[in-house]
Amino acid sequence: GVLGSGDFARSLAVRLVSSGFRVVVGSRNPKRKASLFPAAAEVTFQAEAAKKADVIFVAIFREHYSTLCDLADVLVGKILVDVSNNTEINHHKESNAEYLASLFPACTVVKAFNVVSAWTLQSGARDGNKQVLICSNNQEAKRTIAEIAQVMGFTPVDMGCMSSACEIENIPLRLLPAWKIPIFLALGLFLCFFTYNLIRQVIHPYIREQKNKLYKIPIEVVNTTLPCVSYVMLSLVYLPGVLAACSQLYYGTKYRRFPDWLDQWLQHRKQIGLLSFFCAALHAVYSLCLPMRRSHRYLLIETAVKQAMEKKMTIWEEEEVWRMEIYISVGIFALGLLSLLAVTSLPSIANSLNWREFSFIQ
Repeated sequence: GVLGSGDFARSLAVRLVSSGFRVVVGSRNPKRKASLFPAAAEVTFQAEAAKKADVIFVAIFREHYSTLCDLADVLVGKILVDVSNNTEINHHKESNAEYLASLFPACTVVKAFNVVSAWTLQSGARDGNKQVLICSNNQEAKRTIAEIAQVMGFTPVDMGCMSSACEIENIPLRLLPAWKIPIFLALGLFLCFFTYNLIRQVIHPYIREQKNKLYKIPIEVVNTTLPCVSYVMLSLVYLPGVLAACSQLYYGTKYRRFPDWLDQWLQHRKQIGLLSFFCAALHAVYSLCLPMRRSHRYLLIETAVKQAMEKKMTIWEEEEVWRMEIYISVGIFALGLLSLLAVTSLPSIANSLNWREFSFIQ
């Protein structure tokens, strides 16, 4: 059973029907909402749906839970699956699932499917996160919902008892929790190197020679900054591993817990490495754009005019040409290696490699 007729309820009904389940939808306006659901799903009043189903997905907002109190007698002994989320982290003292359980003590409440989007339900598990986080105080109810999730093509993950519901409800509201420290680190490094390069390439020439080189800020200064950030970030990927090895050698065991700062550092290595690759890729694009600048064209014309006035036939310098050709070639090769490193750090790729293959690439 599905109580509710919103977007998530419709997507849930579609997925359940396509997975072979017999679905009955409870709505306050069944005639008006029937056309929105699959033809195989029965759309009726909430009380009628509650009578016909043993497992009921409560797909309505927390604020409307109290409207179901009239169905308390009908819902006795049923499994209620709470799929709701909040608009803010820890918006309420108790989780939505715990609140639902307090309203219907004669029912078994299971928290599940709240981290799965309506789009994923409609398109199938292959187009989104396949994990369905489940928690409840009743093991049998959890097993029932886990079997339903598996039939639907998802991977159920047991998150324990109902006290975990609050944490599960906060997951969809968190914005890149594992990326905050690496992003702030990258921004801090960028600002430091950018300030240094700004002083060196723009401010210093203006003070010493009164040359206005502000035009260098958008492209040249940024392009000089990006590889510096990339190199430092890449070194920060491997440095904690060295420190961890030194710690294990010093204490003579690998079973001693690392300090918290080193433990956190080790856990953020993948994000730091991908940000290093991001900066390197931007550096490559910026470098390709250097000859496209209007300032570069003016400098070329100025150099040509000076050469003509000095009656020089050529300004070709063999050593400088070879140095630049080799420099660019090695840079491209290095970016290719860094790309390989970044791709193999993605979970979908890393999971297909055994430990020896992964170590060989590193």
